[in-house]
Amino acid sequence: MIPRELIDTTQVPGGGEMRLVRRGQDWFIMLGREELMSSRMSGSEEALATLACDRVGADARVLVGGYGMGFTLRTLLARLGPKAQVTVAELVPAVIAWARGPMADFAAGCLDDRRVAVVEDDVGAVMRGGRGTFDAILLDVDNGPDGLTRKGNNGLYTMTGLTAARDALSPGGVLAVWSAASDDVFARRMRDAGFAVDEVVVRARASGKGARHVIWVGVR
Repeated sequence: MIPRELIDTTQVPGGGEMRLVRRGQDWFIMLGREELMSSRMSGSEEALATLACDRVGADARVLVGGYGMGFTLRTLLARLGPKAQVTVAELVPAVIAWARGPMADFAAGCLDDRRVAVVEDDVGAVMRGGRGTFDAILLDVDNGPDGLTRKGNNGLYTMTGLTAARDALSPGGVLAVWSAASDDVFARRMRDAGFAVDEVVVRARASGKGARHVIWVGVR
């Protein structure tokens, strides 16, 4: 069996240590013993981008909350047109450094695409910074409404956070939210915040296998 190799560690704002681990050709981002992301699990992150792109124009202005391993970003870039603008808000600077460093081949240059701007900041702060700025907001932060990494992420999923997302969207804009599990209370909260909501169940793996994840697609 191929052993896991620790490549780097970083502190998560608000507490906790995040680790970048490699095993053969596979990459993992860990928080303690929890596996947050894996290069083998791309299906639901890609679906997050696809479901949003199906509802916006080719030249959309898109905000992505959480770079992860870049699956969502790469799918967006493949689907959007040459005039699109994609802002990636990533709170943990090391995640971007890993993508540009040890994982550069895996990132495949997506962060250097001229349509992409990287902001090392909380996506909530970016949303609050502009009214009607984006045509789509894609949130893949923490574990979804049931936070795992840091308590500060939970604010994104409150009525206050959802209102900030709504206000940052253009009329008819789309808020797409990834989650590890269904949450009827959160879906109802999205509706109460003014979104028409669809709940889509997707598989973790691009092959259509693996754990079932949930994506809520809300239209302002």
